[in-house]
Formats: sequence, C-alpha cells, structure tokens
Amino acid sequence: MGMKTKHRFGTFFYHLFVCGFGLIMIYPVLWMISGAFKNNMEILNGGLKLLPPSWRFENFTNGWSGFGGISFGRFFANSFIVAGISTAATVFSSACVAYAFARIKFRGSKIWFTAMICTMMLPAQIILVPQYIIYNRLGWVGTFLPLIRPHFFGQAFFIYQMMQFAKGIPRELDEAATIDGCSKYSIFTRIIFPLLKPSIVTTVIIQFYWKWDDFMAPMIYLNKPKMYTASIAIKQFADASSTTDYGAMFAMSTCSLVPVFLIFLIFNKYLVEGISTSGLKG
Repeated sequence: MGMKTKHRFGTFFYHLFVCGFGLIMIYPVLWMISGAFKNNMEILNGGLKLLPPSWRFENFTNGWSGFGGISFGRFFANSFIVAGISTAATVFSSACVAYAFARIKFRGSKIWFTAMICTMMLPAQIILVPQYIIYNRLGWVGTFLPLIRPHFFGQAFFIYQMMQFAKGIPRELDEAATIDGCSKYSIFTRIIFPLLKPSIVTTVIIQFYWKWDDFMAPMIYLNKPKMYTASIAIKQFADASSTTDYGAMFAMSTCSLVPVFLIFLIFNKYLVEGISTSGLKG
C-alpha cells in the first residue's frame, strides 16, 4: 500500500470521526428543534426520533402568547436590554482598563494587575450572597441594575484579552500621535480603540452569549414576571402544579437560539481573528 493510499485512508477516517463526533454533539440541539413541532405525547414517547409525525406550528403561537398576560416578546426584549447594555458597558470599560495596563505607567500597576487576575480565580458562588445583600440594601433587587451595573467596571477576562492584544500594537503609533499633539485620551480613542476591533468583536460575541444565556443571576435578582428574561421565562413552562407544555417550551427555546446563531454567523471571522492573534506586528 503506497503512501498516497495510506494518506487517503487516514484523511477519510479523520473526517468520518469528526463528522460523527460533531453529529453526537449537535444531536441534542436538533432533537430540541424537532420537539418544537411535536406534542407532549410525541416528545415523551417518541424516543430519539428527529422527524415529527406531523408538523405542529401552533407550538410557536402558544409559546409566544406567554403566560400571565405577558407576551414572550416582552421576555425577549428584556433579554436584549440586559445583554445589549451589559455588552456595551463591558467593551468600553474593559478597553479603558486594558489600555491603562498596556500603555500607561503608574504606581502600583503590577499590584492592581495581580489583584485583577486574582478575581478570575474566585467562583461566582462565593460572592453571590454578599452581592445580594449589598444590592438588596441599595434597593436594586427586582430591577435590571444588578445584572447591568457591575459590567460598567470591566471584567478581568476581557481586560486581560484586550491588554494582550494592545501590547502587540506598535508603540511608534503612540509616539507619532504624541508628537502631533494627541493626549493619552486621544491616543486611546483615535488609535488604540479602533485597532482593538478583532478583540472587541470577540468580547461582544462572548459577553453577549454569557448574558443572553444567563439563568442564575436573573433568577435571583428578578422577582417580577414582567421583568423576566427569556431564559427564566422558558423555565416557567415547566410547571409542577400543572401539565408542562413541552412543545411550547421547545419552540421558545428554538427561538432563543436565533440571535446567538445570527451573531455567530455575522462575526465568526472576527471571533477567530481576535482569539488567534495577539496584535499587530510592527
């Protein structure tokens, strides 16, 4: 058997393994999407079959009508508000802090950087109770503020990512801008921030995913049905005191995947570039 034949067989089995493994990974999502077109009996007794016996589009109508007189569109709007504002706040605040660590020399910078990195090692569950007590005393419980306000102070993960990217930007650009009379603020807004585009897009995608899919924080801080996000509202379909409408629940779960999927398709190129590169090479 020649080398070319061995290479072809190796390539064939590699692609076969990747396709099989990918199918196993995506199968639960496909089963959920197919469940959006089935009734409860077909979902519970249909096993692992994907294709429904009959396509029931009324599940989307029933799911969109929501509950308690509140349309599911309201829940989607709440999710967009929380995810959108949080993402914008995270991008700007993290970029500012990253620029300071990467470009500005100030006393205690190493100490502050170490303290920031240490916050990444703290599980969120450890500070959950203290945060709730503080937010409750501030009167924020029952509003979107606990879900949005902390992101105006940056996040360690994205600060570190942007800082590493900014370090790859040639300092000659800063020096040339300084000669032209630019201040540190002008250098950031006119030079560094635009060049951080791949890293910023990566931050937008990941942060939006995190906030859109977040379940724990909205469940703890939001106590009014009209303020529920989509992730909390979907859980309400599983009611222990009555019959669970699995079809409507799967239909709304499928709809909740659409924004995430679209963002990934639109910004996929920038996501790969932002993760795989560390800045511009001079």
